Amino acid sequence: MPGYDTDWPADSTEFCPHPSAQDIFVCGTYKLEQSQEGAVPDISALNDEDGEPTTPARKPQKRRGKCLLFRVQDEENFTLLQETELPAILDMKWCHRDASASPLLGIADSEGHITLHELDSETSALRQIQSISCATSDILCLSLDWSNRRFPTSGLGDMIVSLSNGSLSLLRSDESSGLAETDTWHAHDYEPWIAAWDYWNPNVVFSGGDDLKMKGWDIREGGAQPLFVNKRFDAGVTTIQSHPHIEHIIAVGSYDNTVRLFDTRKPLAPLTEVDVGGGAWRVKWHPSPKRKNDLLVACMHDGFKVVRFDFESGHVAEGLSASSNPWEVVKRFDQHTSLAYGADWSFVANGDGDHTLVASCSFYDHTLHLWRA
Repeated sequence: MPGYDTDWPADSTEFCPHPSAQDIFVCGTYKLEQSQEGAVPDISALNDEDGEPTTPARKPQKRRGKCLLFRVQDEENFTLLQETELPAILDMKWCHRDASASPLLGIADSEGHITLHELDSETSALRQIQSISCATSDILCLSLDWSNRRFPTSGLGDMIVSLSNGSLSLLRSDESSGLAETDTWHAHDYEPWIAAWDYWNPNVVFSGGDDLKMKGWDIREGGAQPLFVNKRFDAGVTTIQSHPHIEHIIAVGSYDNTVRLFDTRKPLAPLTEVDVGGGAWRVKWHPSPKRKNDLLVACMHDGFKVVRFDFESGHVAEGLSASSNPWEVVKRFDQHTSLAYGADWSFVANGDGDHTLVASCSFYDHTLHLWRA
């Protein structure tokens, strides 16, 4: 079907995992108001794609955003339910909650805030229930991740947030007051584009940044010293996701057009590397264990792709040896005409086969597409 015009540049899209709302998804937008000083054109241009910082604008720029809430009607149609104006949105994640709790969305914005929005089942609308200030308004919240991805809870998970000043912020859940910042520490010399939980170990988070480094952290140590530092990247690290179905595996994307898989027990040398043709801005493992081999990648200048890995049951490292070339690109989507930023899988079960609904969005052409992979 034709792409949907999001009006403002689009950079993030997420399907709701909640059992009662899996036909719901959101798209976040990021509009930089122009000025006579000139403006940073897009998110990634805060730094060069080679990881070098660009010259900052001489005057702060106004960044605006909207959260667009949609409902999927059928395979080819979806309906806009609500627009919520916010500062520019850089990342969004639904909290994985069980059926006894309402769907809840966390949004990272360009003025140092994380906002929580509850979905009302009767009105099909989002209602902001909390705003957490992680930094001053001139600092961007670049990414967020919830800790309870594998085991949905009735309450909130904990959250890790990366900030454009190089810091990570830890938000802990409190049943009476929502989320509260309990710790923050300096993690990277340049923008940490991504912070992500180890879904198998609630004490460990990963981060990657424009200092060409990936790091692991034990949150019990308060960021005093990283568990490891991987300096073997040729460009900035942009995205990390822990595998929800296979322990010890993380997918890591970089501006150098490469997605790498790592075993978290040996995080300095990749199990395998995939040239995806463009900077890997987001990676998303398929939500179904039946398709645990499939990784969705937003490839910036080269569209969207699904990479299928050859995991051998019980022998992950051996099954991904470099000599066996254990991956292939099984699907690509090239109908976007500008930077491919946001992508996500639907949580609706479609049985076996390549029939999962995918949402993708792109920046300069401000376009949203639904397709199947």
